[in-house]
Amino acid sequence: MLVGSVFIFSGFVKAIDPLGSAYKFSDYFQAFHIDFLKYLSLPLAILLCTAEFITGLSVFTGLRQKQGITGVFLLMIFFTPLTLILALTNPVSDCGCFGDAIHLSNWQTFGKNILLLILILVLLTGRKYAISIFAPRTEWLILVFITIWFLIFSFYNLRYLPVIDFLPYKTGTNIAEKMKIPEGAPADQYVTTFIYEKDGSQKEFSINNYPANDTSWKFIKQKSLLLKKGYVPPIHDFSVVTLEKEDITYRVLNDSGYTVLMISKKLKETDTRHLTKGFELGSYCYTNGINFYILTSSGSEEIKNAGNGLTFCNTDETALKTMIRSNPGYVLIKNGTIIGKWSWANLPKLCILLKNKTDRSQ
Repeated sequence: MLVGSVFIFSGFVKAIDPLGSAYKFSDYFQAFHIDFLKYLSLPLAILLCTAEFITGLSVFTGLRQKQGITGVFLLMIFFTPLTLILALTNPVSDCGCFGDAIHLSNWQTFGKNILLLILILVLLTGRKYAISIFAPRTEWLILVFITIWFLIFSFYNLRYLPVIDFLPYKTGTNIAEKMKIPEGAPADQYVTTFIYEKDGSQKEFSINNYPANDTSWKFIKQKSLLLKKGYVPPIHDFSVVTLEKEDITYRVLNDSGYTVLMISKKLKETDTRHLTKGFELGSYCYTNGINFYILTSSGSEEIKNAGNGLTFCNTDETALKTMIRSNPGYVLIKNGTIIGKWSWANLPKLCILLKNKTDRSQ
């Protein structure tokens, strides 16, 4: 039951946010210098969450339990050595095994996998005692039906945004509040060393014993090593900078009116039809006195090609991915608080909402 529930939970939270899992696969491909596989990120994300959920369900419920135990064993045989490599090299700080619902370090993930593998080995040795609940054909039909339902659920979240938002920019969040560092919060801890040279040889000194008054030593460089990471606010990389390099972040967050943020991490990766719909919304907002900004990490040439008279702003790509799982996506804010989020697929709902607000104001 423990093994099954862990795999069910892991697969389910990934299915809630398949694009987030795809981003994690992309990070791994980049870290291991196999970027040419990035096009597989989304298919692999959906395949993994489905395999985890169905094998976990099989182990937990007893539906084709022998095959389920074999499935979770094969998954762990692959991922346990992989997580050891990740723990030793740390190319990506968070493995993403529980999506954005629970964050684990690579060493915590490896420890979790070792525990699971021990339990799975126990299940594997006792697999012959598994008893079928129904006839084999019936059990396979049930699992096929659940798999189809699960895939539909994954694609729904991919198209219309996650049904549960685990990200820092969830609806109801005040962005400015989430950017604050509480008083007394721990700061980053560094150790600083100094490199000096004398008679052609270099030596490293600490801040307590460096030759400050000895002119026979020549200063070369200073090094700072992060010993312990301090407090990092939930939102720490949000910024809105116009193409003219004007930082309007706090103007946007302190505006008492409604502001629509159209978010497209890369314009060239977006369907032109979806961009056109977004630009039409921007024109409507301008006409009716609603602030509208397009946040993107695209270069100036891409933005120039899209030229449409709207206000484009540069924002970090990682921040844009964290804000909304859609390209393009839309965030409505007022007084720095997120009122709602929409993907390109449910843009009409945002249009109706804004039209109702403008009609009432008139």
